[in-house]
Amino acid sequence: AAKALTTLRNHWKKTTFGVCLLSWGGHWLYGKHCDNLLRRAACQEAQAFGNQLIPSSMPLKKATVFLNPAACKGKARNLFEKNAAPILHLSGLDVTVVKTDYEGQAKKLLELMENTDLIIIAGGDGTVQEVLRELSDANVNLLSSCVQAVFSKIPIGFIPLGKTCTLSHTLYPESTNQVQHITNATLAILKGETVPLDVLQIKGAKEQPVFAVTGLRWGSYRDAGVKVSKYWYLGPLKTKAAHFFSTFKEWPQKRQAALMYLGPTERPPEEPEEKPSRPPLYVRLYRRLRLYWSSPPKEIPQDVTPEDWEELKLSTIELSIATRNRQLDLTRTEDFMDICIEADTVSKGQFVNRGSQKMRDPHTCPEGSQYIQASRCILQLPEGTEGSFGIDNEEYEAMPVEVKLLPRKLRFFCDPRMREQMLHAAVQ
Repeated sequence: AAKALTTLRNHWKKTTFGVCLLSWGGHWLYGKHCDNLLRRAACQEAQAFGNQLIPSSMPLKKATVFLNPAACKGKARNLFEKNAAPILHLSGLDVTVVKTDYEGQAKKLLELMENTDLIIIAGGDGTVQEVLRELSDANVNLLSSCVQAVFSKIPIGFIPLGKTCTLSHTLYPESTNQVQHITNATLAILKGETVPLDVLQIKGAKEQPVFAVTGLRWGSYRDAGVKVSKYWYLGPLKTKAAHFFSTFKEWPQKRQAALMYLGPTERPPEEPEEKPSRPPLYVRLYRRLRLYWSSPPKEIPQDVTPEDWEELKLSTIELSIATRNRQLDLTRTEDFMDICIEADTVSKGQFVNRGSQKMRDPHTCPEGSQYIQASRCILQLPEGTEGSFGIDNEEYEAMPVEVKLLPRKLRFFCDPRMREQMLHAAVQ
């Protein structure tokens, strides 16, 4: 023992390295063991759903999974197969996996929409938009009907596998463990609780519409945030570095535009989930005839009152148009999107500090900004405007656009605990 201690003391550098390596290896193995325990517990819970008896005449529920293998730097496929796929198969679902990594999928997506009971999107925020965009590429007319008719009826599950998963903050409890986060999201799909989410329809003059569940950003914070990954070698300082070097450009960085908008709209009552059965044909004919003979003469239609558009000129360091999905209120009586026009009088120090906050919550509206609630808006840009929009973390060329709110058009599965929190917060 004394000889061994002497050897370790004489080779203290190797000893230190070995101890560190063994500690890291032990911690890694323990983490793997904990992940396996989480997977096993989730599979046991899913098997309880699969063991439920169903009538022989009832077909299995069909689930269509849109998987983006490129998400999470190419790790999404492995994450899905190890953590989510076993849970879905054990639950008794008839699962079809469609990889969204090749062109010409739009026709296939439209065919699958007719024969599925639920949709599962496995990826990041961009994957949600990618599925909608593929539908748009196939047929923009069919897309509108799909979003309004199919997507509003078929529930959607979201399995967070991407680098940015903004929707997961609304749908699932926070978790620092990736395996637990994925298994919780997959189990939430089986539990069946859903919440309605808003959609933004963003349309340029010539482009096909783009659909967003988070929102649109245009400005200096967005431009600097895109370049953060370039400074990876600075570690935790990379965010501040990207915003600091951004201030070396023309300062202040103002965006000029004109904005027209309509105010919030009153939320209609919820439609009943089960519609009453249709009466027989002879009853419907009788009702129509009675209505026709008893109806008074048609009056000359009055002129329709034009919509009350508000208009303003703006100069801002950043403009954001966002849904209310991050602050979901299931009991509110009006439907609107949030428009935040940030002041253009920001010092370089404030810009750098605020940039870090923007990376955590991109659509936060700082104090001193102009805040507008609108159901529809038109953004006019000066001729020759350069730069890009960020729409659900995807980059698009900046151009004049019309943004229309489609309230409660997507119904997403969520963790029952999150739905209970939303209802509890609304009561308070």
